[in-house]
Amino acid sequence: MTLDFAAARENMVENQVRTNDVTDLAIQDAMRVVRREQVTPPTKLHLAYAEAAVEYAPGYFLMQPRDVAKLLQGVQPRAGEKALAIAAPYAAAVLSAMGLEVTLRLPDGVDVAVENVGASVGDLAAVLETAPYDVIVVEGAVDQVPAAWTDMLAEGGRLGVVERKGPVGRARLYQRGVDGVISSRTLFDATPPMLTGFTPAPAFAF
Repeated sequence: MTLDFAAARENMVENQVRTNDVTDLAIQDAMRVVRREQVTPPTKLHLAYAEAAVEYAPGYFLMQPRDVAKLLQGVQPRAGEKALAIAAPYAAAVLSAMGLEVTLRLPDGVDVAVENVGASVGDLAAVLETAPYDVIVVEGAVDQVPAAWTDMLAEGGRLGVVERKGPVGRARLYQRGVDGVISSRTLFDATPPMLTGFTPAPAFAF
């Protein structure tokens, strides 16, 4: 049976994205053209557009489309901005399609079809060298955001991430003000899988 990914992509936007109050047309348009199946393992292509997190490497998951869309809408990406996508190959591809300059940081040893993402792939040194960023997004939950991540935000920069303790998770927006002060607020409830091997610490590490 041949999967109709184009139809599945349209259904995803209409039934998972728009119906969850994602009104940003640039995000909708990008999600209509970015082929999520290209960052999905071949054995899980039938799940590429499902309302579920999809494991793309042991312990690492693509967030479900609804959560990615709402998280991106929360950080309000704009064409021409510089973005960092942490363990977020699908979000990186969507941001690239929206016209942002994107660096994708994958955990060491994790491999996806990065040639389909439209972003540069940076190791830790490269990520730190190209900071600060206007936008940072994370696909996966952490129990506490490290200061090293917010330290990489430019003035006016926004970080979107899910903080989760036990079964309860909430997407949060962190923003650096003109005075350098970091503010935060809750965006929506979400429970994506935790980032494997992530431990809260004042360092950028997986």
